[in-house]
Amino acid sequence: MLCCEQKALHAHTFCTAKTHTHSEHRGRNMGGVRGILLDSSVLLPSAGDDVSGDAVLRSGADFLLRKLLYSKIPTECLLQETAKTYTCPIFYLSLQDDISSEVSRVWEDNGGCFIHVVSSFREDLYHGSGWLKVIVGSAEKRPSNDFEYVVATGMSSISIHKLEELPLLICNLNKKAMGKEALTVGYVMKPSREEDFAKRGAFPLCPTQNGLIFLPLNYGLPMSSQLKLVDAVLHKATDEILAIDMDSPSEFSDRVTFTTNLQELQRNIKLQLDCCVIDPFNNIFPILDRLKIQQILIGLETVNIQGRHKIRAPHFLKVDSFDEPNLDQRLAEANLSLPNIVKPQVACGVSDAHSMAIVFKVDHYKDLNVPLPAVVQEYVDHSAVLYKFYALGGKIFYAIKKSIPNADTLMNLFAEKGLKPLHFDSLKSLPVAKEGLSANSCQVDLELVNGAADWLRRTLDLTIFGFDVVVQEGTGDHVIVDVNYLPSFKEVPDDVAIPAFWDALKEKIVSGKSKQPTETS
Repeated sequence: MLCCEQKALHAHTFCTAKTHTHSEHRGRNMGGVRGILLDSSVLLPSAGDDVSGDAVLRSGADFLLRKLLYSKIPTECLLQETAKTYTCPIFYLSLQDDISSEVSRVWEDNGGCFIHVVSSFREDLYHGSGWLKVIVGSAEKRPSNDFEYVVATGMSSISIHKLEELPLLICNLNKKAMGKEALTVGYVMKPSREEDFAKRGAFPLCPTQNGLIFLPLNYGLPMSSQLKLVDAVLHKATDEILAIDMDSPSEFSDRVTFTTNLQELQRNIKLQLDCCVIDPFNNIFPILDRLKIQQILIGLETVNIQGRHKIRAPHFLKVDSFDEPNLDQRLAEANLSLPNIVKPQVACGVSDAHSMAIVFKVDHYKDLNVPLPAVVQEYVDHSAVLYKFYALGGKIFYAIKKSIPNADTLMNLFAEKGLKPLHFDSLKSLPVAKEGLSANSCQVDLELVNGAADWLRRTLDLTIFGFDVVVQEGTGDHVIVDVNYLPSFKEVPDDVAIPAFWDALKEKIVSGKSKQPTETS
């Protein structure tokens, strides 16, 4: 068993994961795109552009710069203010300067392709021998497969309509350079989440050490043509939920209303039979329903071994109304003693999914302000220590965090307030203990939890997920109190977590391809 440090947060790993240095990333990109030079004409608006009066950048420039910022491809700007905003290096050059010579003094040239991006009215700008000039805004009609044509023929220039198309070209060039071993992952999630992943180096446009290329999917471009470039789609569909109707008798997939963007993605994925989805939308539906997850966790009984601590689900009860006359009897039959934690049945994707309460008396249920239907969950005394586990493919990591105090401590803290229900948002204001982690924080049975993680992976058929464990005082029971899909795993150091993240994705893609029927089958 790994030893624990007595501190508020400490990350651990069960496994040995190979870390990847920056030089390894660069070496993997030999033959692909080695650098990108952005001319001011494609970044700054001109007099004829249809932009608002206070616009700083041309349409699409913000999107492109944010993608290139964490792409691991050297990017230079031929202007000053925009470069400062996006931390891009700056070149001060005139039309007469030899751009390729100047840039070569900064960029290491180990072969591959350098891209110079200019607008259509600057397409005569000299860009250097061996460079690929990308002309933005040309009215020239292009064939649908022209990216592939440029890659195959080694043309020195290409026209694109929008700046947002540049990542697609980069993806094509890198795939061509890597050959059959390249696997492209198209990803889509809300901007804040994407940036959190990207700034940790999770989504480079240049190939990773294990041969993945990441392509940001853009709803502003035809989705069908983008999906033809990718081997897999990584999504965070819970970011795209508009509503969930828990009262509907239909299948859960029909109870969830996604944004029009995600519905478009789903429609186009169905047309790409060889595209791996990480993970299939049907697989994440149980994560959206706290009742369903509680019912699934009952199956953990098969993991337990006689004579050792057991891992289990908390006791629970679904409640459709807090005014039920026999609620106290139902709580007792469900083996629920006070206090209880009350949570909305909807686990994520809607604004009040994390609006919860701790209830100390049965009478307090009558005026409880928690969305219905709700799940009443056992309050487990756990010495104010929570273990956050992350499953990235077959690798398991965990972090230790301070949690809610034991019931008696909590009741004493709020006794002077009359023990009214304690409402909180679990994402913002969890009432954690003020004291440090106790000796109990070293008593987690990692072998037991590892077995439970394997069981969850098989049962839920998810590639990347997280779950929270508390160790009950007295019994030593390990209780899984929450399960979530595609967590940030931010407590795990980047040099360990990101390679494990890439390995998990590749393993899923390769496994999926091996199960696809061949043309002769």
